[in-house]
Amino acid sequence: MTLEILCARCACVQKTCCQDSEIYVTRQDVRRIQQHQQCDEFYEYNVPTDPVYLNEHDDPIWMENAFQPDGSRRVLKKQANGDCTFLSSTGCVLPLEVRPLVCRLYPYDYKADGLKAEPASGCPRQLLQNNQSVFDAVGANLEDARRWHAMLYQELLQEH
Repeated sequence: MTLEILCARCACVQKTCCQDSEIYVTRQDVRRIQQHQQCDEFYEYNVPTDPVYLNEHDDPIWMENAFQPDGSRRVLKKQANGDCTFLSSTGCVLPLEVRPLVCRLYPYDYKADGLKAEPASGCPRQLLQNNQSVFDAVGANLEDARRWHAMLYQELLQEH
């Protein structure tokens, strides 16, 4: 099963991570996307509407650096239908190495001290084949995920 097939199957049964998430972007994410897209109208500062984004108190680096003093965060804008600004009918228009680090890391769940063994809860497990893991189903690469996790927290520490 390929990434496209699993994600397409997901889109048939629920909103996908690209449709339902408030996607945080670091300043470096913004720079990478600006260089690729030649624009800067793709992000804004918003206070999270989903309380899950406010419940990261076990990750003080995240809480202290992702949020502005007014409680807002830098996030990707959404299209009128609520989809990520970079989501097209064929998936993300950004190359993998340009996408926000939180997007590259998904479906890995993580905190400052590392990647968790269990995937994030968003992928519908009922779509997996036999004993397939979410990580295998989306073609997740642990080495890349570790690299992106280190980049994310390095960039978070540079936010303030």
